[in-house]
Amino acid sequence: MDNSDYIKIFTDNFIVVQPFLESLKENNIPFIVKDESESSRLAGFGTSIKGLQDVFVPKNNSAQALELLKDFL
Repeated sequence: MDNSDYIKIFTDNFIVVQPFLESLKENNIPFIVKDESESSRLAGFGTSIKGLQDVFVPKNNSAQALELLKDFL
């Protein structure tokens, strides 16, 4: 995701990320969730850090998303 229009704004466990995603949905902000541990598990590899998810939003929505994150936290 280095050369994309998306920027990572948040990383936490599944339980914390899911309610925040609902907030993004309610505000019509597109997002991508990346879960390295789940990807590794599905590919048959193990991982030492389980359950952490990265939340990415489009760069042009990042200010609004960060404001929602601030209110969420």
